[in-house]
Amino acid sequence: MAETVNNSGLLTVRLVTPDRVLADVTAEAVELPSMSGYMEALYGHAPLLAELGAGEVRLHGGTSGDQKFFVAWGFVEVLPERVTILAETAMHPNEIDKAEAQQELQAGEKMWHEAGDNGEQYDAANALTRQAEEKLASAEGRST
Repeated sequence: MAETVNNSGLLTVRLVTPDRVLADVTAEAVELPSMSGYMEALYGHAPLLAELGAGEVRLHGGTSGDQKFFVAWGFVEVLPERVTILAETAMHPNEIDKAEAQQELQAGEKMWHEAGDNGEQYDAANALTRQAEEKLASAEGRST
């Protein structure tokens, strides 16, 4: 099947989790939380494959308008005309249960204090804490 060429200057953006498709839209720009920090993809971007961290995906313009999604862990493929986000977890900020996120934060902090010399447990605690902090920030509209 031949793909149609998009000459409109808009990216086709698809955000998918194992359970659902959260977005299948066009956007002028996409901000993404990679493991090495936030990055932005625009139409014509060089091909890139990156590991997602925890944070907000922000879509700007196009049919998406301005939308935000909390995501945690996964991968993103950026092509000149398309961005595909495969996330382990993704949700609209208004879907986030703040009490549950606060419990995750406390669990991560407890795990961190109990990690001792166990590097794997320390890394898992940091990942859980980071995810919970970003989830709370997204739910409260204060994500960086």
